[in-house]
Amino acid sequence: MIEALHYSAAGARREAKFALPAEYFDGTVNEPVLHTAVRAFLNNQRQGTAATKTRSFVSGGNQKPWRQKGTGRARQGSTRAPHWRGGGTVFGPQPRDYTTTLPKKVKQLARRSALNARAREDALVVVERLAFEGPKTAQLVGLLEQLGLAGRKTLVLTAGHNPAAYLSGRNLPGVEVLAYAEASAYDVLWADAVVVEEAALTGVEPEATDAAEAAPAPKKRATKKAASAGAAEKPAKKATKKSATEGAATKAAPRKKKETE
Repeated sequence: MIEALHYSAAGARREAKFALPAEYFDGTVNEPVLHTAVRAFLNNQRQGTAATKTRSFVSGGNQKPWRQKGTGRARQGSTRAPHWRGGGTVFGPQPRDYTTTLPKKVKQLARRSALNARAREDALVVVERLAFEGPKTAQLVGLLEQLGLAGRKTLVLTAGHNPAAYLSGRNLPGVEVLAYAEASAYDVLWADAVVVEEAALTGVEPEATDAAEAAPAPKKRATKKAASAGAAEKPAKKATKKSATEGAATKAAPRKKKETE
């Protein structure tokens, strides 16, 4: 059984280590398959647009530079031959497709071997929850410092699609945030350390136990409630103004009668 260091969402280290799933983390590393997967990944990143001009694409050289015999020099048929300055290129690169496909089981074996390699090196860390209320780079930097991974190439694997965590690490050099199911063997081997969310391994998200993880009361909702309360008070004030104007009108009416008398 392979174990990994276990941390809380706030970065506090747990006393007991986390036991990785034995059906996936069995310690086997297939290096030939890893080599094949890395080569396939790098090949698929190539655009394949490199091109050189052969003697048929180089301009000029349409006529024979001098006559065949009688000059004392070697015979030449064109000034755009490969051995001439400004001539064409022989066996140069031409546009091609570098796409390399691998069987599905080979990809799975390579990914499994990469994760086992990092787990055997104690470079795999398990975090209970990646609780991000919003995109905050400083929060992710502080968490990596608590884990002792500051300045190292780190791969953060979330349990699912976590936009807040992804946006928090997008601006950090040497940090990549991906979903656990989307990480390839190359992504795992690229990183010096791998941080995995606990729910990605167990399928069950743990409850927040630290006081620091408790979400503060939202301020925007409170302001909306206060605004709605203020809006409710405004009609009451308008009603008092209307009653005051009506009272003034009733007082002014008898005076007009006295003036007419």
